[in-house]
Amino acid sequence: MLKGFKDFIMRGNVIELAVAVIIGSAFTAIVTAVTDHLIQPLINSFGSADVGALGFAITDNPDTFLDFGAVITAAINFLIIAAVVYFGIVAPINALTERAKRRQGVDPEEAAPTSEQLLAEIRDLLAAENGGTTNTTTK
Repeated sequence: MLKGFKDFIMRGNVIELAVAVIIGSAFTAIVTAVTDHLIQPLINSFGSADVGALGFAITDNPDTFLDFGAVITAAINFLIIAAVVYFGIVAPINALTERAKRRQGVDPEEAAPTSEQLLAEIRDLLAAENGGTTNTTTK
């Protein structure tokens, strides 16, 4: 039981995922600093220095305050993180994978066979094993 767990943990994907989570956490701090200290002042220039001006209270109770400034900041954080992950990690890895496939002689544009083509090949192989007789009736 412990051997299976050890094999699972030592798999490359799990270790890569753990590294990605740690790097993602560290990167979140950078993005938060950029949005809080660079982008948020730009947003505040359209409203006021108080981010609370980008929202309103439904009642006099402070718990009913709708804070649009926080939502805008979170959306900007998400867009920055998504852009950096895509353009910094996903796109280069896809390019490297495609380049490696081309080096190995695999055409990336080559389409995979359809399920009908695979089934026809299986039928033909079974027919060859059975001496050429197949039941090709369709319902």
